[in-house]
Amino acid sequence: MASGDKRGTTGRVLTLLGLLQRQVRTGPELADRLGVTPRTVRRDIERLRALGYPVRAGQGVGGGYQLGAGQDLPPLLFDDEEAIVTAVSLLAGAGGAVASAGDAALRALTKLDRVLPARLRHEVRALSGSVESFDGGRTPVAPEVLMTLARACRDEVEAGFDYPCGNEVRRRQVEPYRLVASDRRWYLLAYDLDRDDWRSFRVDKMTEVSARTWRFRPRPAPDAATYVQEGVASRVYPHQARFLVHASADTVRAQISASAAAVRPRGKQRCEVLSGAENLDAVLMHILLLGHDFEVLDPPELGRRCRALAQRLLLAGATMRDMEDS
Repeated sequence: MASGDKRGTTGRVLTLLGLLQRQVRTGPELADRLGVTPRTVRRDIERLRALGYPVRAGQGVGGGYQLGAGQDLPPLLFDDEEAIVTAVSLLAGAGGAVASAGDAALRALTKLDRVLPARLRHEVRALSGSVESFDGGRTPVAPEVLMTLARACRDEVEAGFDYPCGNEVRRRQVEPYRLVASDRRWYLLAYDLDRDDWRSFRVDKMTEVSARTWRFRPRPAPDAATYVQEGVASRVYPHQARFLVHASADTVRAQISASAAAVRPRGKQRCEVLSGAENLDAVLMHILLLGHDFEVLDPPELGRRCRALAQRLLLAGATMRDMEDS
C-alpha cells in the first residue's frame, strides 16, 4: 500500500483505530496486522494524536499502544472541512419534508457528535446548536461562512458582512441569533444594528463575513424558523394575504411549498395560510387552485377582488351556456 495514497492511508488509519480500541497492541504486532513497517505505524499514531485521538503508549518491555478512555464507539476520521460539510448535510436532512429522512439525519448527527475528537465535536455542536429549519437546505454555501456565523450565534458576538441592497452593496453589522435552512437556501436571523430591528439575510448573498469580539446581551427574539419562513413566503413581496382554508394544515402543507406560504393549524380541519405575490390576483388564484373552501382574512380589498372575479367567472359561464343552447 503506497503511503502517498490518501484513500489507502485513511483506510489503514481507520483499521488502526479499530485495533487500538480493543486492547494494547505492540508496534511490531500492529505493523504485521496492517502489512506496513513499524515506522509507518508510528507515523499513523502521530496522525491520530494530531487529530485529537488520545493514543497512549506504554513504556519498557511489553509496552504498546492503546486508545484512551472515552473512545467507546468506532471513531471517524474527519478533517475540519469534512466534519463541517457532513454536519451541514445532516442538518439540512434533519429539516427535510420527509419525516423518516429527518429522523435518520438526527440519529446520524447524534452518532457523529459522540465519535468525533473533542476539537471537532465542539465545532459541530456550535453549528447544530445555532441552526433551525422549516425544510431542507439546498443552495450550497461555503462551510467556513456557516461556521463563522454559527460560532457568532453560539458565542453571542457581533458579526459583519457585505450584503446587496438595491444596486449597491452595504456593510451590515448584526447581532446573530440563528441560522435557518429553507427548502432552497440558508438564512441568518439577526438583529440589524443599523435598522434597530430583526432581519433575515440570505447566507449565499453574503461576502466578507466576519465575527467580532464584541459580545452582546441577547434580546427577546421571534421564533427563528417561523420568522424566516413568513418572510420568504410573504414579506419579500409587495402584496401579502391571509386566508382561512377549510382543510387540515397537513393537507395544505403537502400542496404548498414551505417557501411559498406559511401554514398554521386552526383546529383539526382548518388552517391559516399566509402568502405573498407580485399582485393580489396571483395569490388569490394560488389559494383557489388548492381546491378547498376558504375565507379571506386580510387584506379587505382582497375580499372585494374575490367578488369581482366571481362575477367575471359567472358571466363567462353564462356566455358559454348561451352558446351551447343556441
